[in-house]
Amino acid sequence: MLKSFRSFASRMLAVVLAAQMVLLPSAAQARGISLIRDAEIESLMRAYTSPIFKVAGIKEGATKIYLINDPGINAFVAGGQRIFINTGLLVQAKTPNEVIGVLSHETGHISGGHLARMGQQMDKASTTAILGMLLGAAAMVGGAVSGQGEAAQMGQGVMLGSQGLAQRNLLSYARAQEAAADQAAVKYLDQSGQSGEGMLTLFQTLANQSLGSLQNVNPYVMSHPMPLDRIRNLEQIVKKSPNYGKPDSPEFVMRHKLMQAKLTGFLDSPQQVYQLYPRSDVSLAGRYARAIAAFRVGDLKSAIPEIEGLIQEQPKNPYFWELKGQALIEGGRPADAVAPLQQSVKLAPQAGLIQIMLAQAQLGTENNANATAALKTLQQAARTESDNVGLWRFRAVAYGKLGDIPNAELATAEAAMRSGDRELATQKAKSALTKFPKGTPEWVRANDILNFTAKKKKG
Repeated sequence: MLKSFRSFASRMLAVVLAAQMVLLPSAAQARGISLIRDAEIESLMRAYTSPIFKVAGIKEGATKIYLINDPGINAFVAGGQRIFINTGLLVQAKTPNEVIGVLSHETGHISGGHLARMGQQMDKASTTAILGMLLGAAAMVGGAVSGQGEAAQMGQGVMLGSQGLAQRNLLSYARAQEAAADQAAVKYLDQSGQSGEGMLTLFQTLANQSLGSLQNVNPYVMSHPMPLDRIRNLEQIVKKSPNYGKPDSPEFVMRHKLMQAKLTGFLDSPQQVYQLYPRSDVSLAGRYARAIAAFRVGDLKSAIPEIEGLIQEQPKNPYFWELKGQALIEGGRPADAVAPLQQSVKLAPQAGLIQIMLAQAQLGTENNANATAALKTLQQAARTESDNVGLWRFRAVAYGKLGDIPNAELATAEAAMRSGDRELATQKAKSALTKFPKGTPEWVRANDILNFTAKKKKG
């Protein structure tokens, strides 16, 4: 399941800038940032990071990875132990090892406590100095990334104002963090028996893209080491490893190609999909991309046989079954989608997103008795997706079909609270509060929601 949520506003850019990990282009601020949820890609990211987190001493599940729908090559850490990675990086990465190298670098920031320490450094600067640094960095980096030299120089001018010394000290600290994260990444890759070659080649790609636009930029107003310096330093340590040049596993290579095909199929136009994956491409990835493109335009007659061919070739791939279910749901055939989604859940029992889709299919049938099955499915999904707005909305629908109005209203309040609709959350929680006996778990939860929304109103 690939869905996009407009859940980040322009203020997210400020968080990223404050963190001083990888700065987003200013264009991202103008259009907002769109997050993507997908069970298959998230599973692959967990597989990539699991050995890295283990050697870094990071507890499994403590760090979450978020996918940003942005074509640029970028990744950063923000808001605690959260790694954000652009779809552009995933699509353009030539090998799994390149993505793993980036994730290892971001892990270096987390294990090094760089976010917390950067906050301490910012506390030493005045508010005016911080704002000037953030605005200048946004203008400079946005201009540099887009190749607009004038914008980059303008950003330098802002940053070289009366608060220049504080800003330089802060950016110097950020550059030291980046160098430390590079070194930590190489160590984690080596300890987990993986090559650092991918990280090196990806940074070389970024360096080649930025050389022209950064040639006149003062290195002392950069939050990252200058590209060529970074490459030279990385080469010295990466090539010494006995794991240098070690290839990715065939499984990772295949999953990487399928991920790229999926992103292309969902995010690009059908014309672009068929240019990248023409009918002459009979690979698994090529057929996957074309099947997605076909069902997106409503051509189930072409999509379903293509998907069934994929399933026949890999019957234990849960995401091929998931795709069939999603195509049938969006094609107006929810009853037919139940069986393939049940098979998908059987093959990937921890994938809460697929369980939510199964519940959607169950609720979409004409038989209201399926609402009970949907509630059971959603209960299982809540183990990993308790904050998912869709989960609570479908619970509300299920309770409504069963005539359980108090629980339907409570589930609606939960969904509204998580989506930021304070007014609806308050209204439904108040109504639910009157329908449950005082002191029951449901009554307590409704009261908690009211207290939460009241605090938000005061804030």
